[in-house]
Amino acid sequence: MRSGGDAPVTVTHLTAPTDHRAQMIEDVRHGLTAYRKHLASKYFYDARGSELFDQITRLPEYYLTRAETEILSERADEIMKDVQPDELIELGSGSSHKTHLLVEAMYRSSTGRRYVPVDISEEALRTAASRLCDDYEWLEVEGLVGDYVPDLGKIRRRGRRIIVFLGSTIGNYVPTLRHSLLRSVADALEPGDGFVLGLDLVKDEPTMIAAYDDAQGVSAEFNKNILYVINRELGGDIPVDAFEHVTRFDRELACMAQSLRASREVVANIRALDLAVTFIAGEEIHTEVSCKFSKPQVEQEFDAAGMRLDSWFMDDGEGFAVAVASLQPPQEDSNLRQPN
Repeated sequence: MRSGGDAPVTVTHLTAPTDHRAQMIEDVRHGLTAYRKHLASKYFYDARGSELFDQITRLPEYYLTRAETEILSERADEIMKDVQPDELIELGSGSSHKTHLLVEAMYRSSTGRRYVPVDISEEALRTAASRLCDDYEWLEVEGLVGDYVPDLGKIRRRGRRIIVFLGSTIGNYVPTLRHSLLRSVADALEPGDGFVLGLDLVKDEPTMIAAYDDAQGVSAEFNKNILYVINRELGGDIPVDAFEHVTRFDRELACMAQSLRASREVVANIRALDLAVTFIAGEEIHTEVSCKFSKPQVEQEFDAAGMRLDSWFMDDGEGFAVAVASLQPPQEDSNLRQPN
């Protein structure tokens, strides 16, 4: 095994590095001055937030990680055999057991040894890539810093590829943004390539709600962590204990919706924004959606993006699915002259 320092990890920015703090100031100002206050869920993930989410994935109520791992443990070899990729592109920095399952299956298929994680965080990329290189001496890793939608098309091709997006993270995208993401994936594929997508399915509400509001309160702490991040990074004095974790199922959108509700009137100052924000008692800050899916819906969304559903694998409880898609075959031109 190699040491992390010897791992051949390269990290490339697909676009010029952005000023993270300036972007955060813009996002927080926009969100907290909106009629319906909201914050971007990406700000959950400082070091503490990442650790809290890792704890969530191991909770008894949070079935998603176990279900997806079960599917990939049984189907990864089949998926790789069908696609036979030269490279595996992962949306997100996957250093988890699930990524290992796919990388190992690719190696066993004797087709590819190149792993390309794409993430907005350079730190997350380097950490994940180094761990994988430590475990697999044969693996070539190139981390790419970028945004999935505008930057996927910039990834240079090294042969047939498989793009993977795990964890039902696609559920964090509302329908319009989801279409843009799927369209970007389709544009990055060629005939013979594959797309692997993890999807949480619509099920009974108590099961879904428990996954985002566990008995130990880890999900609540994870939700509130976004306020700690704002206080630390932007000089805020938001009283975190004045907000309570709220999760509910939005039947119209088929999404779990997370928010933070003020238990009393709050006036908070954020120095970096030169802004005082007032929250009335009962007012909520929307923080995240986690949409759920059905097979017909996924087929429809793939079709609208220019892809077709090739395989549909579910866990034993039939509450989670891994979908494998490819480009739609070219349509015949109905205006072509028919032979006599």
